[in-house]
Amino acid sequence: MIKPLEKYRVIDLTNVLSGPFCGHLLAHMGADVIKVEVPGSGDLARQLGASPELNQKKMGVSFLAQNSGKRSLTINLKKEQGKELFKRLIKDADVLVENFRPGVMDRLGLGFDVLKEVNPTLVYCAISGFGATGPLKNKPAYDQIVQGMSGVMSITGDSESAPLRVGYPVADTIGGMSAAFAIASSLAGRTPDSEATFIDVSMLASAMSTMGWVVSNYLIAGKEPVPMGNDNFTASPSGTFRTGKGLLNIAANKQEQFEALCKVVGCPEWIEDGRFSVRLARLENRQELKGLLEEQLMAKSAAEWEEEFLAVSVPAGQVLSLPEALNHPHLRGRDMIGRFDDVPDVGHVEVFRPGFKMNGEPPQVDTPPPTLSQHTDEILAEMGLSPDEVDQLRNDSVV
Repeated sequence: MIKPLEKYRVIDLTNVLSGPFCGHLLAHMGADVIKVEVPGSGDLARQLGASPELNQKKMGVSFLAQNSGKRSLTINLKKEQGKELFKRLIKDADVLVENFRPGVMDRLGLGFDVLKEVNPTLVYCAISGFGATGPLKNKPAYDQIVQGMSGVMSITGDSESAPLRVGYPVADTIGGMSAAFAIASSLAGRTPDSEATFIDVSMLASAMSTMGWVVSNYLIAGKEPVPMGNDNFTASPSGTFRTGKGLLNIAANKQEQFEALCKVVGCPEWIEDGRFSVRLARLENRQELKGLLEEQLMAKSAAEWEEEFLAVSVPAGQVLSLPEALNHPHLRGRDMIGRFDDVPDVGHVEVFRPGFKMNGEPPQVDTPPPTLSQHTDEILAEMGLSPDEVDQLRNDSVV
């Protein structure tokens, strides 16, 4: 397995989702990710998830999802000894990631201006809801708040159901991906005379940057997006359609795809029908075409139609549940799910890997998500502290 970031050490001072997901991606690329947590409680995600039993053990499913491959070190950053210990850790690190509200690290005496003196080449990445500057910088932000303020919810759903929240924390996740990309880019461009870098990641801006087409349609063409449910606003027939059994997504976006679809469903006359013969006409008569098409699709199941459409190069796919998707032979065949056995307090753990391969191999880590403070002694020993010094720090409630 290629591990392009294996020579880098990342200090992960983050909680819950956006920051931990960033660290999750970096760990899978080989980085030594040290997760610095609060003694006794740790990352809040340790107490979140569908298993109350695991939550009580501080190994909640939400934590397990994105912390494999990391090492856990606990430090009390409110104590002066803890601050000094953290600075020693930063001195030999390459990256710091934190997702506190802007100003929190400065109030702790551990902000960028302080830490760049400790480590003049440090890549410091701060993830927050709205960024480190601007009128909203101090506003508390959770995924759903960002989804609403970004415009994402306004175009999710249809005219009757919108605005709707996307069914998973998309803004948090995109914020973490943006941070990982910025960090990797900074490391790739670093030279011996590089200075410390401050990366300011806004979840709001990150989410909006992925809305390229709808944003550009408004900024350039003056067209405000509207919620269209499962219909694709760029083409028709393109969206979700009812069949005799199950739902089917079809994306007949090109003229030749539309013509092939017409023949497969037994309606070649649609090709010359003035209502549907050209792209613009199909958009204007979208609902009429959808009704007629669904009448034909009732003859077979979504699985059968998927096979027939794909045979003539019309993009189509069944609408699957999450369990169906996770157990699909294609996904299983690409080895996208990693498994760890004999994880303390948990048993076995399965986690989804980043969605790409390098030279045919999926990115993977060697160790499961850590228990709270699992690697404290190990990391402090690497920093040169003796067992007696570690015991004293523990007695002083510093670690």
